Amino acid sequence: MFSLDIIEKSGRCGSGGQASSRGGACGGVGVPAQESIEGTTERLPKWLKRQVPKGNVNHFTSKLIQELDLVTVCEEAKCPNRMECYSQKTATFMILGDICTRPCGFCAVSRGRPQPPEQDEPTRLAEAADRLGLEYVVLTSVTRDDLPDGGAEHFYQCTTAIREKTGAKVEVLTPDFVRQKHMLKRVVEAQPTVFNHNTETVPRLYRKIRGPRSDYRWTLRMLQEIKEINPKIKTKTGLMLGMGETHEELFDCLADILDHGCDFLTLGQYLRPSKRYLPVTRYLPPEEFVYLGKAAKSMGFKQVASGPFVRSSYHARDMAEMF
Repeated sequence: MFSLDIIEKSGRCGSGGQASSRGGACGGVGVPAQESIEGTTERLPKWLKRQVPKGNVNHFTSKLIQELDLVTVCEEAKCPNRMECYSQKTATFMILGDICTRPCGFCAVSRGRPQPPEQDEPTRLAEAADRLGLEYVVLTSVTRDDLPDGGAEHFYQCTTAIREKTGAKVEVLTPDFVRQKHMLKRVVEAQPTVFNHNTETVPRLYRKIRGPRSDYRWTLRMLQEIKEINPKIKTKTGLMLGMGETHEELFDCLADILDHGCDFLTLGQYLRPSKRYLPVTRYLPPEEFVYLGKAAKSMGFKQVASGPFVRSSYHARDMAEMF
């Protein structure tokens, strides 16, 4: 049904188009493991129904997060994998609060006017990582256009605090820092193991999905800048599928990403959080994700995770350590 010949036949979209802002771990979007979309009569296909993990380990993780007053993108973005991750005593921590300054049409994270950064958050994060026994930690954040540095210094402080207390490797999944290279450099100075910034969708759909402040060219440039500042850091990006993109557009976009030195790629199904968000154009079957993953790997990505439930930080440690 799917042919790798499409890679050779598709044209290049170059660096035109517009893109965006938030990194949003787990693709910045999710939906509870249920049979229908909240507030709609839309039914999910059978391959998007999940079993709730057995046992109480997930409750331990959830209680610890509440005790230390931390935020996870797992909850804020309604990630479909959160119970599985919690049952494995892991989570993707969301720093800089739970209010985002960008109105992305796909993301379930609340938007509005955020509070100032909490100065003790790095200490609490390090405590959580230590008590969970984590050896690999993923940090993401809301977009903070209200801050002069976009939150870059806070990313630095959180990353170094976790490493100093636990020795754990840290992956960061960041917003775009309003196209300011010096902000990007400050995060790189913390020496994360992996630096992730999501592309999210193909250029044609960027303004519709990511909003008017988006810039596809900066997304690509950002991935390249990270490598130029510190070539040892692995770079990563992810896209949501099922929002109207074609295979040709997707492969053109992946070629652009590779041209800017990206190492790792994640491909997952967009799931509409509720009827207030952009609709799903198509639910890709699992076999199509397998095909797309193999095609992306053949193009040159060092590691690819592709599947309906794949999100940016899902099994992030496995991807980083396989390479």
